[in-house]
Amino acid sequence: MQARKKGKKSWTSYAGLLAGLALIVYLFSKIDLAGSMKLIASLGPSSLLILLPYLGLHLLETAAWQRLFPKESGPVPFFGLFKIQLVAETVSMTLPAGVAVGEPLRPWLCRKFLGIPLPDGFASVAVRKLLLGLTQGVYTLLGAIAGFGMLQTVSVQVVGFQGLGVIMIVVSLAIAVVFSLFLFLMTNGNAVQKLHRLLMKIPFEKVRAWLLEREAGFAETDQKLQHIKASGMGVILPVMAIYVAAWMMLALESYLILHVLGLKVTFFQVLAFDTALTILRAIFFFIPSGLGIQDLGYLAFFHALGVPDYLAYGGAFVMLRRLKEVIWYSIGYGVMFMEGIHLRDAEQVSEKSE
Repeated sequence: MQARKKGKKSWTSYAGLLAGLALIVYLFSKIDLAGSMKLIASLGPSSLLILLPYLGLHLLETAAWQRLFPKESGPVPFFGLFKIQLVAETVSMTLPAGVAVGEPLRPWLCRKFLGIPLPDGFASVAVRKLLLGLTQGVYTLLGAIAGFGMLQTVSVQVVGFQGLGVIMIVVSLAIAVVFSLFLFLMTNGNAVQKLHRLLMKIPFEKVRAWLLEREAGFAETDQKLQHIKASGMGVILPVMAIYVAAWMMLALESYLILHVLGLKVTFFQVLAFDTALTILRAIFFFIPSGLGIQDLGYLAFFHALGVPDYLAYGGAFVMLRRLKEVIWYSIGYGVMFMEGIHLRDAEQVSEKSE
């Protein structure tokens, strides 16, 4: 049964990867590749600036995550947590359906390298994920408001119908409300123990025996979640502000790349289309790093905004963004293997969490 489930998971994961690769091939058949390469070749040392927002994103996410550990965990070293953040995010963004691997990896790495008990790690990761979702709603709302006029103007050209600005506002509010509700339910009562009772209904003796062995851990995780809630909004609000700033690094990165390429686009315009494409990337989570999907979205927006020679500039923009990712993901895998973490470890953690 488990082998069949694993085979099905692998098939669907690699289907996402193949879909992404097919979209990239289609993208390169559309862009002006020679013009894009010429633009990239003409860039000077200022092009190195495009690496900084992604560093800022990881630093901000680490600072926010550090504040979410229960006080009983003791002081959590920033640099150690930063390495875990970098490794887990690299796994999440590069493997097919990598979030299912990268997120369970976080508490395991926290225990292995920082000595943080698993219940504390699971509680911090659960709240972290919900706050990321909630603040993505806030980030999307800010982008929709900042570029509402532009989104409405280009709506038909980009998505084929009117009202993109309105849709983005509705979607952002829905995301914020849903994740706020989940956060409330997770930190009030015995959500994790209820999940344990639900899982105990699975009609497989080995699974139920495994769950019974870890019943105390489920209860302890509930206690840690309630401790986070007891810290009050004095902890949650600053963390939310940090996460919104981390999301903003994505728009800043796109703005810097366009600026380096010499294009005159306002930050509010970039913020608007970047938030829309971040949502698109989240919808197609099974495609690693939104491969192809997000890139074609950028081309559509550049065309709608009237960017001159958009097939050359759009191609250069996409290649620079992907080059930045290759550099940072290489650093992530470098840290991963220097610390003795292997992909098989990540997969085993994912399998045990299911």
